[in-house]
Amino acid sequence: MQYSRKIGREISENGIEFDLGSVYARLEKLTDVRKAKGKRYSLTTILMVVLIAKLCGEDKPLGIADWAKNRQAELIKLLGLERQSMPNHNTYRRVLAYAVYEDEIERLVGEYNQAGEHGDVYAMDGKAIRGMRKKDDSVSEYALSVCDVKQGKVMSQVQVGRKENEISKAPEALKLVKIAGKVVTGDAMHTQKRLSTQILEGQGDYVFPVKENQGRLYKSIQELFAPEYPRPGFGKIQTDFLTAQKVNKGHGRLEVRTIQTSEMLNSYSGWPGLAQVYRLERTIQYWRSGKCYRTSCEVEFGITSLTRQKASASRLLEIRRAHWGIEAGLHYRRDVTLKEDATRMTVGNTGMIIASINNLVLALIRQAKFNNAAQARRWFAVIPCRSFTLLTTPSLLL
Repeated sequence: MQYSRKIGREISENGIEFDLGSVYARLEKLTDVRKAKGKRYSLTTILMVVLIAKLCGEDKPLGIADWAKNRQAELIKLLGLERQSMPNHNTYRRVLAYAVYEDEIERLVGEYNQAGEHGDVYAMDGKAIRGMRKKDDSVSEYALSVCDVKQGKVMSQVQVGRKENEISKAPEALKLVKIAGKVVTGDAMHTQKRLSTQILEGQGDYVFPVKENQGRLYKSIQELFAPEYPRPGFGKIQTDFLTAQKVNKGHGRLEVRTIQTSEMLNSYSGWPGLAQVYRLERTIQYWRSGKCYRTSCEVEFGITSLTRQKASASRLLEIRRAHWGIEAGLHYRRDVTLKEDATRMTVGNTGMIIASINNLVLALIRQAKFNNAAQARRWFAVIPCRSFTLLTTPSLLL
């Protein structure tokens, strides 16, 4: 490589000028495990074509190969290629399966996403990589992600195998993320003393639901918020409960979320850093033709290290709702928009590599100021060089 005259930019061997903080710069540092003999395209070139094609709406190797072939003149010019053709779809499959280290790709995505702007709530959640599931497998492989729900960016991702392994892999996923000043949320599986301590030592805070897997704590919170029926002659027990409520209406649903918080278990629960416990009730009415035809209600108990000075009852309600942004903002888009589950990825490392690439594509779409991923891909598809610009600069300059 040689330095460009512009500060913070370099020129690759193919004559591509790129920013040092760009995706392209990071791809150049990946290890290519292929032997030099018979190698027609660099690892950077192949991954750039995959990323550009994905940003423009293609997901499966065959679709990516056909898309690149139909635009080979433009791609050859953009990528500075001497060879006047694009790779075969089997080349993409082999490279994704065997030519790149899974942990390097995951680290690349995490480090790139952590370099930008951040929200204050990081959600942990596992996702089944169903495209990796082979015919004889009874269950799917899982990956555990730590996601910035406001920015829609995956800060780290680790492969966990079976879903129950999330408990042991969660500390590993959090070690890869700077959590100081952030609020980490999860599901009941992540409600563990070890993980809570790790978050506190990292100068972060936690908000976790509590279920029967933490039997003693669950029972204590349940009893604390249980309805009171005072006996005659006895007064009502004094409590410190604070309450907040939020009503949302739309798409034929009326959702009412009510939270109660308390500090009364802090002194004797024994849970690391416990500052409040809560009871969250969600009631959803389903309406059609002006009539409610179904009602559902669920109650969640939980804990947090956030004091009342840091988080009121209303704020806790917001944080817990924000946690589910990982489902709509990440998992849904990977499965529906990027067709992750529908893409067969059973060979080598392909499944986890594609999952990491999808995380990067969604982050790049948000970087381009789009909230609708499908709309963004249609926009990139009109002029593919927009994708190239996004991948070679740390910020979108169009």
